[in-house]
Order: sequence, then C-alpha cells, then structure tokens
Amino acid sequence: MIKIEINRIDQDFRMEAVNEKGNAIVMDAGAADGGHDSGMRPMQLLLAAMGGCSAIDLIAILRKQREPLNDLKITVTGEREQGVVPALYTEVHAHFKLFGDINQEKAERAVQLSVEKYCSVAKTLEKTAKVTYSFEIVKSV
Repeated sequence: MIKIEINRIDQDFRMEAVNEKGNAIVMDAGAADGGHDSGMRPMQLLLAAMGGCSAIDLIAILRKQREPLNDLKITVTGEREQGVVPALYTEVHAHFKLFGDINQEKAERAVQLSVEKYCSVAKTLEKTAKVTYSFEIVKSV
C-alpha cells in the first residue's frame, strides 16, 4: 500500500505531501483561489507525475537497449474542461527531448512503450483525456 500524508503548512492552502520515506513536495492553490502560488497545484502534480513516470520507463528501456541517453527533458501540457467542477483533463501531451547519439527507431519505440504501455499515470489520465506524445533527438556534437 502507498501512503502519503498531507500536512497543512499555513492558514491558507499551502500543504506538504510526505511519503513513507520522508520525501516531500509542497502544494498550494493559486492566488485567484486564495493561495500564494508557493507550490505545485494538485492538477499540475498529475502532469508532473506523468512526466516523471514516463521518464523512468523511458530511461530503463533505453538502458536495456544500450542507447547513449546523455540527458532528457520532458514538457507535459494539459487542457482541462472549462466551466465545470471538477474540471478533468481532456487533453494531455508530453514532448520528450532526448540528448545523445540515440537511434531514431529505438527512441521512437521506447517513447511509445513508456507512454502507451508502462506509465501508470498516463494510463490513468487516458480514462478522461486524450494522451498524445512527441519526441526529438538532440545529437551530441
């Protein structure tokens, strides 16, 4: 079982989420909602979680393939429903920027597997959102 404890930090909406190992992340509401924008909003954490989840899978796949991944940057964007509560994600897109002399076909397959098969967060989000992805390789010079 996964256990996360949420501890309120201030009298507004700033909170800290702590896992069983003591790792923490700060959450807050936006200023328009009475928060201070001093942490990630919970819905932003979903996008961050998808990026992190797919990154772990992608790195593992490329390591097994012995592909020289020197660095990785992922940009995850999302569109939410408008004018309703709760406002679910309807579209999520992840763009992977892979750095290194990586084989194009292996990179494409690794990205596909990470998002479409292995990333639990992407599989959860796809219940309400269209999840898409793209990638580029930046070769070493």
